[in-house]
Amino acid sequence: MTFGKTSRAVLAMAIGLASGCDSDTLADRQASVAEAGAEVMPFDLERTTHVFEKRPDGGLQTVVSDDGDPEQIRLIRAHLAEEGERFSRGDFHDPATLHGHDMPGLHELVMGHDRMTVSWADVEDGAEIRYTSEDADMVDAIHAWFDAQLRDHGSHATTGHAHGG
Repeated sequence: MTFGKTSRAVLAMAIGLASGCDSDTLADRQASVAEAGAEVMPFDLERTTHVFEKRPDGGLQTVVSDDGDPEQIRLIRAHLAEEGERFSRGDFHDPATLHGHDMPGLHELVMGHDRMTVSWADVEDGAEIRYTSEDADMVDAIHAWFDAQLRDHGSHATTGHAHGG
């Protein structure tokens, strides 16, 4: 399932309001995250979509090019492979830089990285990182982390499946 930018913005606003953020504060935070994202992520946030899919055993994070540009796809794939490698070792420095060190779920992911499996792969128009764990607390941490990213990335993120994947 895919959503247009307007649908993603409405979803992000609803998530932000449900989490107690007012729309001005949420908009300011999303703008800050997008600005910092340009320093951490080599691809163009305006031409890509982050998809966060919660699963019973963890979650699937996918980033895809909105326009199929080969250079954006190359950048996405290289970045997610690098991040997947770091995350598998408990190095969540980049998300902490973007979202803050007090990001929901982040501390648990860093401290419990040895209780989850992180794998990554190329997908059509981008790449994905899969997080799995048999530990219910780790699954809860992954889900909290996904919720925070959805809120913070605003119109650049959605829930569901990327390109039906």
